[in-house]
This record gives sequence, structure tokens and C-alpha cells, in this order.
Amino acid sequence: MSDRTGQSEVPPAASRAHAGGCHCGALRWEFEGGTPLSTLVPRACDCDFCRRHRAAWVSDPQGRLQLQATVAALQRYRQGSGQAEFLLCRDCGVLVAVVARREDGGLVGAANRNAFDAQDGFAGETVVSPGSLAADAKLARWNQVWMPVELVELVER
Repeated sequence: MSDRTGQSEVPPAASRAHAGGCHCGALRWEFEGGTPLSTLVPRACDCDFCRRHRAAWVSDPQGRLQLQATVAALQRYRQGSGQAEFLLCRDCGVLVAVVARREDGGLVGAANRNAFDAQDGFAGETVVSPGSLAADAKLARWNQVWMPVELVELVER
């Protein structure tokens, strides 16, 4: 992807980039991490919303997730404690990512394993229960295991 000036960013040598997004292409992302997908263990949240979407979340706290979405297609949904914001495509319905706002205003988040273009390289999955955590503990946990996120909303012309 490129930075705001249109210049191509050169990732660090140890970085690995993976593409993903929704089915129709209105929401796309680039997941950059320092480890191969085979070492990342997707976290299958046991809340009702994530179970119904069969979502399992992947992140690398040392990496970054850059999401590009057309404003018209980006659907945001909050449930449970309301701290996390699920990002879905309004056009095709795919759940692509989840984000939360840090105290400093920045975003952290994770990509849905099922929205990776190449889905067949992950380690097994583990079940997690964020609903069992208090709100402040939940946000502290996400700050530890999720990755920095840049959300670029594109206006269609």
C-alpha cells in the first residue's frame, strides 16, 4: 500500500504482508507482521456475534493493519460492552475486522481469519472469552494482543 503522499512504503525486511478483505472488494486490508501465518493462532471469540460469523481473530502486536473501505460500504456494529467495533461490508456482508480505540485515540484491532485472501496457513485456533472480562481488563487485553490499525475511508466518485 502507499502512504498519504502516494509514495510506496517499504516494509522492514522481516515484515510479511498479507492481503484480505470482503467478497466484493469494497473493504480491503493489508496485514503486516513479523511472523509467518503458520505461527499465528486465530482466536475464536465465544460471544454469540462472533460464533454466528465463525470469526477467529488474527493479530500481531508488532505489526500493523491498514484497512481501506468505501464510506458507503463500511458497516460498523457494536455489541456486548460496546468497546469493540466490528467492521463489515454493507454490500456483501463479510465481517472483515474488529477495532477498539485506545486511550490515546489510536486504533488497535484484529483481522478475521476468514477474510484473508490466503486462509490455509494458520496454526490451529484457540477459543477466547472476552465477555468474562471487566470492561477495563478487556481493553487492556486487546491493547496487548491486537495490532495498530489505520482505517482509511474512501469517498467514491
